[in-house]
Amino acid sequence: MPTYTVRTANLSLDDDQRQRIANAITEAHSGSTGAPGYFAQIFFDPSLQATHFIGGRLNLIPHVYVHGLIRAGRTADQKRSLLEGIRDRVHDIAGVRAEDIWVYVQEIAAEQMIEFGRILPEPGREAEWREGFSPEKIEAFRRAGVAI
Repeated sequence: MPTYTVRTANLSLDDDQRQRIANAITEAHSGSTGAPGYFAQIFFDPSLQATHFIGGRLNLIPHVYVHGLIRAGRTADQKRSLLEGIRDRVHDIAGVRAEDIWVYVQEIAAEQMIEFGRILPEPGREAEWREGFSPEKIEAFRRAGVAI
């Protein structure tokens, strides 16, 4: 459901850092919104060297950008908690100054999204929606170590 893209500029994250950031974003999202952790998916997308500009000038300072697409229906306090939680955790893991971390969330109405082959539920109706998973999908989650 929430899909996050983590883009780095002038910074390489190792496997451990990517895993820890993925866990941190999942925890921040679940903790702030109440959505199950298995909804969160995170992609990493490093920028090529000399492709990041600020104010029209080549930037050489390490930056991390986190862009999240989330379901609409969260309160302002939930979104603030989510934004700040991601910023704080990424800062600790990536070793980048908080002022060099950018976090955006963009809301999409649940009825405008299909995931796991079905239109998404409104926030708070995830348990009912989860009952529609096939036994094969549940087994695939289990094999991957994803708690649903």
